[in-house]
Amino acid sequence: MKHIFIIGARGYHAKYGGWETFVSKLVDNYHDPNTKFYISELSKKPKTEYKINDNLQVKPIYVKGEIGQMLFCTIKSLNYYLKYIKEKEIKNAYIYILGLKLGPFLKINKKKIKKLGIKTIVNPDGLEYKRSKWNFLVKSFFLISESWMLKNCDLIICDALGIKKYINNKYPKLKNKTTYIAYGTEKIHVNIEEEKEVLEEYNLVKKDYLLIIGRFVPENNYELIIKSYMRSNCQKKLIIVSNISMTNYYQELVENTNCLSNSNIIFIDGIYDEKKLSIVRKNAYAYLHGHSVGGTNPSLLEALSLTDLNILYDVEFNRDVGLNSCLYFKNENELIKILNQIDFYDYQKLGQECRKIIKNNFTWDIIVKKYKKIFK
Repeated sequence: MKHIFIIGARGYHAKYGGWETFVSKLVDNYHDPNTKFYISELSKKPKTEYKINDNLQVKPIYVKGEIGQMLFCTIKSLNYYLKYIKEKEIKNAYIYILGLKLGPFLKINKKKIKKLGIKTIVNPDGLEYKRSKWNFLVKSFFLISESWMLKNCDLIICDALGIKKYINNKYPKLKNKTTYIAYGTEKIHVNIEEEKEVLEEYNLVKKDYLLIIGRFVPENNYELIIKSYMRSNCQKKLIIVSNISMTNYYQELVENTNCLSNSNIIFIDGIYDEKKLSIVRKNAYAYLHGHSVGGTNPSLLEALSLTDLNILYDVEFNRDVGLNSCLYFKNENELIKILNQIDFYDYQKLGQECRKIIKNNFTWDIIVKKYKKIFK
């Protein structure tokens, strides 16, 4: 029996972001009776460990307050699972750490981890120190933590080719333990009646709106996209689906763009029903992806599997996925030009290219097979 302990996400099926999507999809598609997953879960109340099924159990990690909650959750998760593995005398154990928060703690526990025979795997995600929400001290911590984590683990899994290239260039001695496995996606099938109901629920008209879906943070370039849209001649609505209520960024964005003066710009505070979200994606005329930091984003893969016309912020991570099937912009003027010509692109042809990319590279079947070679 293989035992895989995953820490660094907010939990299994948590309604938040990319890590949580990855965890749930990896586990749900793994289908191996000889593999057991253990997922740590951020909890704001003391809770006991619970089992989802024979191959999955979840450990709630209680963290007080809001500041640094994921850092403390990840630290406590590592400590808990090291103790758990020792007490249960578990063999063939893997600890899969998502993100780069644990550098000092991985270094401190290196001898203990080795003694217990645990293999440690790190997924660095994107370039965390570049995120605008962090101040200088936090960014400096992530740079140090990045180095210690990558040097003190057994394997580095990069979810984007750009991240692998960055690590190989910065840490050439680590090339032999660095590999690339992206996220996956799956197409959800819906019928006409379901589509009609969802579109009516959100007051949407098929192919009459542009769509943005993603965490509500500055590095996803919401301000750039909204300003470009307001300066363009595009008559289609701009629908923004995000975790608006969970951030202070919304008010700042409204003040900087005066976007509420435009009745065609509509905010939806999160859609966590997978089928509903797929319907909203499928019926959009175009998807706008402003993510500038990070690896292969699940939201981008889902867009390529469902939306015909995809317009991406021009960074290496996005081009590695979208290739020639998407349109790209670096600034407001480039995006305005695209939006002004939005009705003249061969979106059906581009959509077919998007689906080929997903089919050949990013299905969960493909991704899980790669992970099974790691957890052998």
